Amino acid sequence: MQLTSQDFKNNDFIPDKFTCRGEDVNPNLEISAVPAEAKSLALIVDDPDAPAGDWVHWLVWNIAPKTKTITADSVPEGASQGTADFGKPGWGGPCPPSGTHRYFFKLYALDSMLDLRASNRKKDLEAAMQGHIAAKTELVGLVEVKR
Repeated sequence: MQLTSQDFKNNDFIPDKFTCRGEDVNPNLEISAVPAEAKSLALIVDDPDAPAGDWVHWLVWNIAPKTKTITADSVPEGASQGTADFGKPGWGGPCPPSGTHRYFFKLYALDSMLDLRASNRKKDLEAAMQGHIAAKTELVGLVEVKR
């Protein structure tokens, strides 16, 4: 399974458009080579370099396994979003206070659909995925605050 973006390469800088300094919308994501047995996909976007520890920017689950593209500023049809660390469901773009931060876009192929609510957080999603992960891939983007 592979996750790529036309907006940035793996371990490269995410354009400001997708951060709090720009339009604050999710970037385009391309999905390929999903295992045939996958019943759904889940996406976690987080920043392990945040001052308070891991900061969750986006949670999406029950993405149809036939999904090839998640376009900028959109959620795949039929998918659900969970509560990010900004306190609400949906994308919250990178907004590091200083230095260079890594943003991990982690995509999981699951052998089931998930029964979660918009109030659910990353720990709930990870618990629900336990024992159901058929494949995992990730894409890492960087954001730097220059002084």
